[in-house]
Amino acid sequence: MKFATDDSAPARTFAFVRPTAVLLLIAALLLVALYAAVADGGFPLDDSWIHQVYGRNLAQTGLWAFVPGAPSAASTAPLYTVLLAAGYTLGMPFKLWTHGLGALALAAAGLTGARLAARLMPEQQYIGLAAGLALVGTWHLVWAAASGMETMLFSLWTLALMTLGWDAPEGGWRRGALFGVCAALAALTRPEGVLLAGLVGAAVLAARLPAGRRRWLPWLLGAGAGFVVCIAPYLILNLQLTGGLLPNTAAAKQAEYAPIIALLPYPRRLWEMFRPIFAGGQILLLPGLVYFIVMTARRLRADREKLLFLLPVGWALALVALYAARLPAPYQHGRYVIPALPSLVLVGVVGTAWMLRESRRTLAGRVVSRALAAAGALAFGYFALAGAGIYSHDVDIIDEEMVTAAQWIQTHLPPEDRLAVHDIGAVGYFAPRPILDLAGLVNPEIIPFIRDAAALWDWMQANDARYLMAFPDQIPGQNPDDPRLCRVFVTGGKASPAAGGANMAVYALAWDGICPD
Repeated sequence: MKFATDDSAPARTFAFVRPTAVLLLIAALLLVALYAAVADGGFPLDDSWIHQVYGRNLAQTGLWAFVPGAPSAASTAPLYTVLLAAGYTLGMPFKLWTHGLGALALAAAGLTGARLAARLMPEQQYIGLAAGLALVGTWHLVWAAASGMETMLFSLWTLALMTLGWDAPEGGWRRGALFGVCAALAALTRPEGVLLAGLVGAAVLAARLPAGRRRWLPWLLGAGAGFVVCIAPYLILNLQLTGGLLPNTAAAKQAEYAPIIALLPYPRRLWEMFRPIFAGGQILLLPGLVYFIVMTARRLRADREKLLFLLPVGWALALVALYAARLPAPYQHGRYVIPALPSLVLVGVVGTAWMLRESRRTLAGRVVSRALAAAGALAFGYFALAGAGIYSHDVDIIDEEMVTAAQWIQTHLPPEDRLAVHDIGAVGYFAPRPILDLAGLVNPEIIPFIRDAAALWDWMQANDARYLMAFPDQIPGQNPDDPRLCRVFVTGGKASPAAGGANMAVYALAWDGICPD
């Protein structure tokens, strides 16, 4: 099998770029529009509303703030926040703008993956189209594109950085600088971009070391300079807001999941993080994925630069391993590790195509491999459409619980009364007011005692909390019958109980333990 690594490889891909780009763009727009339409334009995560709050406040006030007038660093995706703010500044309907950004990122990821596939298998005319359609049709990625989160944009950056890494052996300081800027933009989309940039850089150096410093040093210096210049303003902003280089959200979430880390052994956590991202047609790409790894590894002794083609697998393994170690949260379809999927789908499609070609030698091989390829195509199509129902159900939970409670608060509670809340997104958007964040994103000072119920109650009382909005398991101590809680509203939504959850409630806080009649 032939790998395309020379300068003519990109030129060979232009033959399919235009029709492929149009097809992938149409497919991405239609799929994201379908998901958004069946969910009435809603978002499947409360965190999506956090992004909207930061984007709106940045556009309206020029401040990096969740609560208007109070700068904070609860957003780990500043580039995405800026893109959302641009929509508010232009006066665009925020749902249309948000879903549109996701659809464009999905289409661009499909096209980038198509070009990478063509580099890996240049003799196969339709491999790029197959890889691009598989990426656009992966239901997790469509879900991410419609979700109002930065996930799809970051997934695009992962493929873009690998493209630049594959081109690095032919480049000097200019390509290095371009890589550094893109690496910084990836990190400004999600902090894990630093991990990917490090992996790509290490692979480039390992592939080019035998050629001497003159071949790799200019690229390395350009990459470092581009990265530092691009990311420096964000680091300075964080220093001003938090006194540190990084935002508070990672520390808050890790503190919340510390008991799970202590309870479950690492192999179990690793399995739990891998399992949800293979729930779809991509499971049928596993044989091709394994075949790709084996065949590429065999060629490393003859050509060290083949190491660059293992980057997609290395990135996916590193990302999942990192989250299994630090934030083992497999819920919501493995949303934290969804950016591993584009790489796995890409090499899975290419590996399957290699298997199809090699299997032509025997009748049994032709039957099995072609059946696998046909089943994969059908599975991707089925799950791409079925995912719309999953997305709609996720949105129903958010709309019936977080959004409904926030709208009730806006109508019925005085805006000056301080509200303690765990899921801050919808409240911040629909009922902006002073809040006490029980998740520690806006109030990082609670991170040291975030698992201490008594300390949280004392902190709420000391900060004059008048109301609490929470699910039962978000109440400090997880006791909805606590005498200090006087329930004034419950959503009564149906989707959350149907999924095994509870309803969101709003409580007036009676610090003397006596609720009024």
